[in-house]
Amino acid sequence: MGAAGRRWGRRERTLLWGVLVAAWDAAWGQLRYSVPEELPKGSFVGDVATDLGLELPALSDRGVRILDRGRAKYFALHGKTGHLVTAERIDREQLCRLVEKCVLRCEMIVEREMKVYGIEVEITDINDNTPSFRDTETELRMSESTAPGAQFRLAGAYDPDARPNSLQRYELSGDEHFSLAVQAGLGGDQRPELVLEKALDREEAAFHELVLRARDGGEPARTGTARIRVVVLDANDNAPVFSQAEYTVRVAEDVPVGSALVAVKAFDADEGLNGHVKYIFHKISDGASELFQLDSETGEISLKGSLDFEEISSHELEIHAHDGGGLFDTANVAITVTDVNDNAPELAMSSSLSEISEDAPLGTVVALLHVQDRDSGVNGQVRCSLDEGVPFRLRSSQGSYYSVVTAGELDREKVSEYNVTVRAVDSGSPTLQSSALLALRVLDVNDNAPVFTEARYGARLAENNAAGALVLTVRASDADWGQNARVRYRLSEGRVRGAPVSSYVSVQAETGALYALRSFDYEEVREVRLWVWAEDGGAPALSSNVSVLLEIVDENDNAPQQPQPNTDWRFSQTQRPGTSGSQNGEEGGAWPNNQFDTEVLQAMILASANEAADGNSTLGGGTGTMGLSARYGPQFTLQHVPDYRQNVYIPGSTATLTNAAGKRDAKNAGASGGNKKKSGKKEKK
Repeated sequence: MGAAGRRWGRRERTLLWGVLVAAWDAAWGQLRYSVPEELPKGSFVGDVATDLGLELPALSDRGVRILDRGRAKYFALHGKTGHLVTAERIDREQLCRLVEKCVLRCEMIVEREMKVYGIEVEITDINDNTPSFRDTETELRMSESTAPGAQFRLAGAYDPDARPNSLQRYELSGDEHFSLAVQAGLGGDQRPELVLEKALDREEAAFHELVLRARDGGEPARTGTARIRVVVLDANDNAPVFSQAEYTVRVAEDVPVGSALVAVKAFDADEGLNGHVKYIFHKISDGASELFQLDSETGEISLKGSLDFEEISSHELEIHAHDGGGLFDTANVAITVTDVNDNAPELAMSSSLSEISEDAPLGTVVALLHVQDRDSGVNGQVRCSLDEGVPFRLRSSQGSYYSVVTAGELDREKVSEYNVTVRAVDSGSPTLQSSALLALRVLDVNDNAPVFTEARYGARLAENNAAGALVLTVRASDADWGQNARVRYRLSEGRVRGAPVSSYVSVQAETGALYALRSFDYEEVREVRLWVWAEDGGAPALSSNVSVLLEIVDENDNAPQQPQPNTDWRFSQTQRPGTSGSQNGEEGGAWPNNQFDTEVLQAMILASANEAADGNSTLGGGTGTMGLSARYGPQFTLQHVPDYRQNVYIPGSTATLTNAAGKRDAKNAGASGGNKKKSGKKEKK
């Protein structure tokens, strides 16, 4: 029981450690999984939703998708379960034939949150390949004079699987004259060699049949075979010898097709046919055989296909130099491809907004960009930039991602849309660049109040106007857009002669037109002052107001009326002017107390009376005052003064002024049968 408890404790600790590692990776935006190769399409890779803490119902709403940066899409996201699954059958040997650890990378984009998570999936090897020989049948020609102990390089088998499923050992069977030796190559590979254990005798055996087996380390193991036929020749005691065991060459990936890369050279001390050397590729991959060709006579290796550093950066070739007697030597050629700046940066808009509110705060993310350059070193270093003079900036995100964020205030009324160019430039020589366009429309907010076209408005309206007459039109504009720019007009509350201003005028809400609601009478209302408000359709609404002055213009709509004269009334030198028959001078208000002022007053009275008779009095001071109230007080009006146009007595004189015209006017007025209605109304007042 105690041992079982300890075992469960270790298992639980191991599980807890794995969970903590996954949680740590998820917190840093990086997920790692491992799956074997050759799984069928749709196979489970990892529970992305659980590892990132994402709720399943929200996956589709957040716009979650898997983005592969390779040439093929190997993974997909199962929307209902949140599982990462294989999108196709994955062959590790096809993807990573020169890489011991095969890792595929992709990103998961969460668009609504503007987040990206890196995902690494290690493709583990299975023993799905059998060791194979390039040539299943090989013929070796050996001189009978070959000394025991001589070694002959054999063509090795190739197993693309990874350790321990790759090639592990060789076995030789078939003849006592030969044994097998295995040497370690420069890259740690096994190189089989045939060792002559016993001297050959052509007369005893002209040829020998051998079988070479190659076994891998899988469970169960796979085996490949090759048949070796050894032909015994007459003595050719000198084999070709290469000038060096290994040739190295560095070549730029943009070298033209047909260029000579390197020439190998082997020497044979024999003469004639036994000393004539020819060169052949002994070990070369299928890809390299399409890129390189070897001149069998000169040993020159030239390029017959285009190199691509990003595809394969190094090649290893094995060359045999054969003489005419069947002897040979082996040399290795290592070709290193150097990078040139032949790939422009790849700039992709992973996620972006199409519109943004003009009140968006600083730092708002409007786009997520991914940039990469397939070149290496300096040629693959990329700098990104935006157009100058735009309220945005680039912010480095995880890995090779950048986000475009707001760096200044937006104002739709100044700039309503942006077409921002994002440029990616590498550091190669010459530099290469690419660009992407971010189109962004600025949405309006209600940040502008309506503005009237005039600081104040005024109009003149003749009295006796028709009800409903157009007085004037006020206009206001709003710099905002749409509903925020829709302006409506209304009157401010106010009163005119005790009545609401809205009972005098009205404003049309849509047009700002002011209409008179009643017929104005200059003798009652001389002017109307009011305020008009302009309010936009935003939420909350913004407004402004403007003052409007409406002046009523007088018309000659009242006929004269100065009653029948009193012929008995006289001024005496001892009397002051007053009401007819009055003996109390103070009853009429302030009067002149010297002869000069009296004479001036008499002249004014006479002049006013004459002008009033003509209906064109300009003396002012109020109705019926003849200008006297302005000088002698407002309580003095013509109702306190008799008809001076009939008989005016001038103190100090024996003359009495009589206005015959006034009598004539009064007579004519009486004969006309009365005044017009408006005059009658005033008389009643």
